[in-house]
Amino acid sequence: MSSTPSSSLHLAVALDGTGWHPASWREPVARPRHLFTARYWADLVAEAERGLLDFVTIEDGLGPQSSHWLDPDERTDQVRGRLDAVLIASRVAPLTRHIGLVPTVVSTHTEPFHISKAIATLDYVSTGRAGLRVQVTARPNEAAHFGRRTIPRIQAYDSPAAREVVTDLFDEAADHVEVVRRLWDSWEDDAEIRDAATGRFIDRDKLHYIGFEGRHFSVKGPSITPRPPQGQPIVSALAHDTVPYRLVARAADVGYVTPHDTGQARAIVAEIRAEQAAAGRVDEPLHLFGDLVVFLDDDPAEAAARRERLDTLAGQTYTSDAPIFTGTPSQLADQLQELQTAGLTGFRLRPAVAGHDLPAITRGLVPELQRRDAFRHTYEADTLRGLLGLARPANRHVAD
Repeated sequence: MSSTPSSSLHLAVALDGTGWHPASWREPVARPRHLFTARYWADLVAEAERGLLDFVTIEDGLGPQSSHWLDPDERTDQVRGRLDAVLIASRVAPLTRHIGLVPTVVSTHTEPFHISKAIATLDYVSTGRAGLRVQVTARPNEAAHFGRRTIPRIQAYDSPAAREVVTDLFDEAADHVEVVRRLWDSWEDDAEIRDAATGRFIDRDKLHYIGFEGRHFSVKGPSITPRPPQGQPIVSALAHDTVPYRLVARAADVGYVTPHDTGQARAIVAEIRAEQAAAGRVDEPLHLFGDLVVFLDDDPAEAAARRERLDTLAGQTYTSDAPIFTGTPSQLADQLQELQTAGLTGFRLRPAVAGHDLPAITRGLVPELQRRDAFRHTYEADTLRGLLGLARPANRHVAD
C-alpha cells in the first residue's frame, strides 16, 4: 500500500507537553517553565528534524488534561493546559525545512470549514509539510464549552449506549474529513491568474461549490484559501477498535494503532485492510503506524529505574493505551523490525520525557536503524506526502 521500500521504516514522534509520563515535568531536562513558549516547541521539532523523522504530531484537546478518561480531575501535581496545536505548527513551520507537521484537531466541536483553511494555511507556511490528526471527544464538559450540543454521559465504553455514541462521533469525523478534503479541492491548481495588466487575479470558473449535504454538516464552499501545495495534506487518526479502524480505512492517509505483539498487529492490519476494501479504497495508499511509549537509555536497567522513579513521583504506576517500551535503542530497533513483519509501515513513538527520550530516539535509535539499513540517511523529498511515498493527488474537479 506504499511505494516506500519494504525494508525502510517511517518514524514519527508524538509531542505532548513535557512528555507522556505525567511526572515528566519534574525531570531536570523537562524545562517546564518554558512549556508555553514558542522556543520550547521549536527546539523539540528541530531535534526531531535532526533525526530525519518523517513528521511530528502535536497533541491538543478542548479541556484540561486529566487522569480520568471522561472528566477533568483536581490534580495540581501534573501538567495542565496546552497551546493550540495548529498555531504551534504554524509558528514552527518557518524554522524547519523538511519534517512534516501534524497538529491534532478535535472534529467533534470544530467546524470543518475552519480546519480546512487552517491546515491549508499551514501547508503554505511549511511549503508542503502539513497534515492533521483528527480526534473525537465524548466528554460532556467539553461539549459544554460550546453550548451547541449535549453528549450523553458514557458509563462504560463497552455498553450498547456507549457504542452508539462513539459510532456517531466517528461517523461525524468521517464526514468532517470528507468536507475538509472537498474544500481543499474547491480551488483548481491554476485558479489564480495574478495578471496585473488585465486586472484578473482568479479564474472564477476554477472555483467550485462543494455542495456537501450530510447528517452532520451542510457546507456550500468554496474555500477561501487556494488549494494547498500538497493538493491534499496528510490526514491521520488514532484507532483502537473496529469503529475507529473504519474511520482510518475510510478517510485517512495514516492510521496509528496500538498492538502489543506481532500477532495482534497482524490481526489489526488485516481488519483495517478489509475495511479499506469495503470502503472502495483498496488501491489507495494507507500507512499503518504502530504507537509505542518509550523510555530509552543505553542501559536497560537505567531505563527501568527512571520509569520507576517517575511512577513514584506520580504516585501511581503509569499505564497507557499504547504498549510501553523500556530499554535500549538497539532493543527497540529489534522490536520495531519484528512488528514491521506484521504489515506495519512505520511507528509513532511517544517520548515518556521529551527532553530525554526524544534525543534518545534521534541520536540513539535512528543511527541504530541506519546501521541496519532500515531508515533513511537523508531527507529524500520536500513534502510530507513525498516522505511517505504518496503522490500528489489530482484535483477531483479536473477531468483526466
